[in-house]
Amino acid sequence: MKYILKPLSRFFFQNSLPFILTFFYSTVLAQGNLLITPKRIIFDGLKRAEEINLANIGKDSATYMISFLQYKMNDDGKFEPVTAQDSTQKYADKNLRFFPRTVTLAPNEAQSVKVQLIKKNELLPGEYRSHLFFRAIVKPKPLGEEEVQKTDSVISIQLTPIFGISIPVIIRVGESSVKVNFSNESFAMENGSNPTLKITFNRMGNISSYGDLTVDYISPDNKIISVGLVKGIAVYIPNTKRNFSLLLSKIPGVDFKSGKLHIAYSDQAAVPGKICETEVTL
Repeated sequence: MKYILKPLSRFFFQNSLPFILTFFYSTVLAQGNLLITPKRIIFDGLKRAEEINLANIGKDSATYMISFLQYKMNDDGKFEPVTAQDSTQKYADKNLRFFPRTVTLAPNEAQSVKVQLIKKNELLPGEYRSHLFFRAIVKPKPLGEEEVQKTDSVISIQLTPIFGISIPVIIRVGESSVKVNFSNESFAMENGSNPTLKITFNRMGNISSYGDLTVDYISPDNKIISVGLVKGIAVYIPNTKRNFSLLLSKIPGVDFKSGKLHIAYSDQAAVPGKICETEVTL
């Protein structure tokens, strides 16, 4: 199969960027000068191909190398690279291919990367996940331009940080089901002045969960004020729980010594959207 990549026009990108950032906030992932949309891909049903849009929002040209990495999620939501085969996880990379593998973007330029699902009929029912990793390639300086400073017997060199960003690519085969509930809800003023909510997500079913967390303060006279919002909280298979801590907003009119907190976990792409909810009395 032959792929024809069509870079987005620079004029279109420059004039559309504010709209993209505003309207598609929950689907855009950015780090350094690289902007990626969408920030996760799911192959389910009859879907066989997807496109990832990369955009360079920096002032210099940049080159990115693309590869697959395997990660596992800890109970606190942090990712760790998988260095050895883990029998509890199913990886998607062997049933995916993408093109191109290296992308060079001028300032304010965008380009798409095509991801295709292959050999799905060979997969057993379940959820498979790998992460596409986009690593910036640092341009080497010409000989003689490296900055090396000598001070007495100490040699110091300038280090250039290299950043990378990854997005999950998920394949789902067969019937899917997922349920989530909350436990261990608690509220405290940490360090005397930081209103902090702690909660545990408990996942049940054969696929990962994904959604947005909203926290509303409800005053004793039933006035509702939003004090917390986190987009894109996932509990990935095989994990059955995720411990989460959120620093709430200190807003005039909110008294965290009375009233209650209404906590909701919702998936805007699902029907019904609300996954679970609970309340904490202050």
